[in-house]
Amino acid sequence: MKLTWLGHSGFRLQIEQAVILIDPWFSGNPVFPDDRRAEAIDGATHILITHGHGDHTGDTLALAKELKIPVVGIFDLIGHWEKTDKIEGIGFNKGGTVDLGGAQVTMVNATHSSSISGPDGPVYAGHESGYMIAGDGHVIYVSGDTDIMADMEWMGDLHKPDIGILCAGGHFTMDMSRAAYAAKRYFDFKTVIPCHYKTFPLLEQSAQVLIDALSGVDVIEPKVMEAIAL
Repeated sequence: MKLTWLGHSGFRLQIEQAVILIDPWFSGNPVFPDDRRAEAIDGATHILITHGHGDHTGDTLALAKELKIPVVGIFDLIGHWEKTDKIEGIGFNKGGTVDLGGAQVTMVNATHSSSISGPDGPVYAGHESGYMIAGDGHVIYVSGDTDIMADMEWMGDLHKPDIGILCAGGHFTMDMSRAAYAAKRYFDFKTVIPCHYKTFPLLEQSAQVLIDALSGVDVIEPKVMEAIAL
């Protein structure tokens, strides 16, 4: 299994027989190298979306049409795009599980907001979500954009993820300290990878607080377009 950070909250996940692009945002992403786009999307089989905000959905529709692959996510948003943009979609909801090339992807709760841009302002885009992705002997928790939630207790107990991809930039989501608290209280991660940071000056620029707080956990500060073998 390989995981590659695409900057911000975007990842390329090679798991089982799938290559999943999670929240792909290339165009206008200040930390993504434009000359590596072809490498980032090579062989992609699915696009997985946590919520509707532009820094998570930015290139989704263009990629779905270019690569002729399905977009996977909350039923309301996927259904809207299927109607308006004629993409292939796999819409489901919290508690549901879909098989993506042998990887079992379960939608779980997050606490944030979700909208897409409309002619008169933001338009409702279904609820924000996270995912538990099981495959290749691991369970990965993709938090999506969220703060700490009491739901994390049962999510950790039921799914038992050993890898956490946690938003940790602050201002819009948990910061490093809050992400560390959530990881210690609700989960038993062997590996934690922070995201939703470094992109803009407003966000946290270092994961050192997270590293210092999670003794015994392998906290990996990802580098854009450098694959991590898990």
